[in-house]
Amino acid sequence: MAMMSRAEYLASLDDGRRIFAEGEEIKDLAEHPQFAQAVKLVGDGYEQHYKSGDDASGDYFRIPHSKDELREIIDELLHWDMVTVTTSQGLLALLTAAARMRKDLPEHAERIEKYFEYCRVNDLRCVQAITDAKGDRRLSPGKQEDPDVYTRIVERRPDGIVVRGAKLHISSASISHELVVMPTKNMKEGEEDYAVACAIPVNAPGVKIVNTSYAPRERIEDFPASSQHNMPEGFIILDDVFVPNERIFLAGEVKHSATFAHSLGLWERLGGTAHMAEFGDTLVGLAELIAEANGTEKIHHIREKIAEMVIYATLTRAGLEAAIANAEPTAEGWYFPSELFTNAAKHYAASEYSLMVRHVHDIGGGSIVTAPSIADLENDEVGPYIEKYMATKEGISGEYRTRLFHAIRDFTADAYGGWQQVTMIQSGGGLFAQRLVARKHYDMDKAKKLALDLAGLA
Repeated sequence: MAMMSRAEYLASLDDGRRIFAEGEEIKDLAEHPQFAQAVKLVGDGYEQHYKSGDDASGDYFRIPHSKDELREIIDELLHWDMVTVTTSQGLLALLTAAARMRKDLPEHAERIEKYFEYCRVNDLRCVQAITDAKGDRRLSPGKQEDPDVYTRIVERRPDGIVVRGAKLHISSASISHELVVMPTKNMKEGEEDYAVACAIPVNAPGVKIVNTSYAPRERIEDFPASSQHNMPEGFIILDDVFVPNERIFLAGEVKHSATFAHSLGLWERLGGTAHMAEFGDTLVGLAELIAEANGTEKIHHIREKIAEMVIYATLTRAGLEAAIANAEPTAEGWYFPSELFTNAAKHYAASEYSLMVRHVHDIGGGSIVTAPSIADLENDEVGPYIEKYMATKEGISGEYRTRLFHAIRDFTADAYGGWQQVTMIQSGGGLFAQRLVARKHYDMDKAKKLALDLAGLA
């Protein structure tokens, strides 16, 4: 099949999927205020990547066979919409899992490769459904009062399985085509029904998606970032969904129950670090611009804060570069980024992000959250006063400074900013998971030898 056009993508959303938001079932996603901009962004992506020909496919289906190809993919994804990024990262995570489990489960690895090709040939968009409801966090899946709080197999048939459960925090699920379900954690002996990984179409019977969104409901002029870049967050309900054998990647093999989460974590953390390097530069730019607009750019403590932000942005990018430069090949010839540098870079970028935002807020001042709206600025009676009193010096008009404040608020201190603060920490599995993986892949023996040499105890 050929690649999808924008029109074909829009038509593909009308497939009987069950989508809910604010207490109602949504039938026309492209016209609903919570989904319209997100659908447009994905449609723009289809338009951007479209190539004619029956054998054409998007660059987001590339598999890196060298460090240079890996770098090219990471550079390109910064210009893709979130759903296209998620598709690329998620499918590369599946291939990573296939490489790691091929020796034990060759048939499952082959299914993954065939699924990758199915998505490529049909130009589908995929999201990864990993986080379970989890119930009482003190208890393992099999000891929960309600066994469904971890997604599980409830029936095994000759032609497939039936799964039940819920997956939370799944960005853009409602406007994608495929849900790649995987275990949220390592499962143990006796928890075989919870060791399930599979691919489910969004419109499969039994799938329902409840959505929240940080998309602004007011005038978009006051929300320059989130009005242009927003995605629905899906709460996915799997109500006894049938999955045929060819779409099953794991069904009780607990040894590899964590393989999928670890593989996804690697690619999500690499992509997250790339975006955070970009965000770091953006924060530096906002801080410098508002300091100049306020006339405070030469004050010592402000210069120091901006210098610290420059170091943050630079080290985040350096970690990203190290993860790519130390990429390693698999037996298949695929290149995957360094586990050590990817996790260390993502941990540093995520853990220090809130401090960088605090610096921007300290530099900008209270007008970040109290500046009059653009509608007030345009009002004939009060607008001229706002223009007069928001202006500071030659070249800095009241409108310019007001719009800067709105950009900072929207990007760092409103619904979108709050979403960013949380997702910076939680995307890719959270800080603790990144510390565990970094420690696992760090050369501790070398460090101990250096210390023993220093102490004269070698």
